[in-house]
Amino acid sequence: MAQPKTAERGAHVRFPPPFVYVGFVLLGVALQYAVAPISFPVDRWISITAGILISLTGVSFIVMAYMLFRRTGQEPAPWTPTPELLLEGPYRFTRNPMYLGLTLIQVGLGLAVNNLWISLLAAPALLVVHFIAVLPEERYLTKKFGKNYKAYLAKVRRYL
Repeated sequence: MAQPKTAERGAHVRFPPPFVYVGFVLLGVALQYAVAPISFPVDRWISITAGILISLTGVSFIVMAYMLFRRTGQEPAPWTPTPELLLEGPYRFTRNPMYLGLTLIQVGLGLAVNNLWISLLAAPALLVVHFIAVLPEERYLTKKFGKNYKAYLAKVRRYL
């Protein structure tokens, strides 16, 4: 269901957060080959299995959140207007399931390909997304939904 065109803007997010994660994954690959290869100090099959499970958990967060957006007729892009708060599904226990999911995918990918750099850079990637997307989104939602959003902030953690 398409959103009607309005003058309202969404949060002032100007750079797609998934590209931040892609950039940090590529940086991890570059560091692995150009600076110093570092790997996980566990059996290979353990890191592959753990990496796949962690990545799949991340994908499930993203898919559940995306499906909820679509079911309610909303756009998941953070720069589009938000007509209503999403308080169900993964939003019951994390305010940012898509960013959490991307972070888990990056950690899992690093494990699966045995590149510790990729996993270590997941925290800086989330930190960048925190400043370029999460904080602007929270300001926008607080302004738009007031006390309802503030109650949600008090009840549900930002990440985990």
